[in-house]
Amino acid sequence: MGLAAAILLAKKGASLILVSRNVGRLEEALVKVTAAARSPSKQRFTYISADVSEPNYAESVIAQAIAWNAGAAPDIVWCIAGLSSPMLWADPANDSIAATRRNMDVNFFGSAEMSRAILKEWLAPENKPKDTGVIGQKPEPKHIVFTASMLALFAIVGYGPYTPSKWALRGLADTLNMELRMYPDHPVKIHVVYPGTITSPGLERENKTKPQITLELEKEEPAESPETVAERAVKGLEKGQYNVTVSTLGDLMRCGILGGSERNNWVWDTVVGWVVPVIYFFVIRIMNAQVAGWARVNGHPHVKKAAA
Repeated sequence: MGLAAAILLAKKGASLILVSRNVGRLEEALVKVTAAARSPSKQRFTYISADVSEPNYAESVIAQAIAWNAGAAPDIVWCIAGLSSPMLWADPANDSIAATRRNMDVNFFGSAEMSRAILKEWLAPENKPKDTGVIGQKPEPKHIVFTASMLALFAIVGYGPYTPSKWALRGLADTLNMELRMYPDHPVKIHVVYPGTITSPGLERENKTKPQITLELEKEEPAESPETVAERAVKGLEKGQYNVTVSTLGDLMRCGILGGSERNNWVWDTVVGWVVPVIYFFVIRIMNAQVAGWARVNGHPHVKKAAA
């Protein structure tokens, strides 16, 4: 998804800094992104190698980005890096706590540290945006984009190590969305993207260890290509949406769990939010019955059946 989004943004005229661990893949990605540039003579591209799971990685990345960009911080930071380690939480064959710590390090702390590093730069008093010179016109805001998951809107069995990291991102985003109103002279907008299943090497790795009951529950949800997800995400961001979903199902889930979150459209989101609990009344019972039925047919999840 990250590469697909970068290529799409390059086509729209953006200059980009790509961040990832693997230098070889970064170099390959840079070639593709550069080739997609709408205005090659005006756009600039580079990469920074960093491991988002490492403590205190983000300030170095921001410092390198500012140095490359002639002393100016990026205007938009999109945190996309993530991983998923599906497994049954209580299965003694799994180290679900270790997996959860790893998922939190990458999915939550990686994004959290980056958001804090860039906000320290954007909100510094000396970095107050210049006045536009037009009465009543505010400076263009900066943007932080977090990448959560549809599982942060509706949890299912098999994602114990993963789902909490994405719910945590929702909580951080809602908190920052309120906190940033304390800096009216340094406008910053927060956004959260909620992809579903994306066709990728990561999905192939997940499916090798994913519990069978999880595969059963997911089989009705079609996997989307990275390009499709990126395109829908960018379209939502261009509309200024706070919670950006990339499918009709995701949008229904979003309306059903908003609580105190910012609304994209207060009237529509409220009306759909009244309807979704009625849908969930049936959906949750059906899915719980599927899980219970699976247990009756297959027996205790921790007991491996002998080969025939």
